[in-house]
Amino acid sequence: MELLRVSSRTDARKLCRAVYRVLRKNSGQAALQAIGAGAVNQAVKGVAVARGLAAPEGADLKAVPGLMKVEMNWIEKMAVQLHVFWR
Repeated sequence: MELLRVSSRTDARKLCRAVYRVLRKNSGQAALQAIGAGAVNQAVKGVAVARGLAAPEGADLKAVPGLMKVEMNWIEKMAVQLHVFWR
């Protein structure tokens, strides 16, 4: 499963196209990782718009949220990880 890292400056429209491409390429599975409220907001918006791209094909997307610890510059932080699947 491919991991897409999302920041608060990520363009939701570009993210939605990236999510859609990864889902098509990786048998319907993708993961988004976001640290901070702004990044989580962009990740959710990206999944919502990608859902609109999948709709004409008769597909729907399912997003399962989770938390994980990540280390950045020797500091441990909590990240939100969204696992996205075709449905």
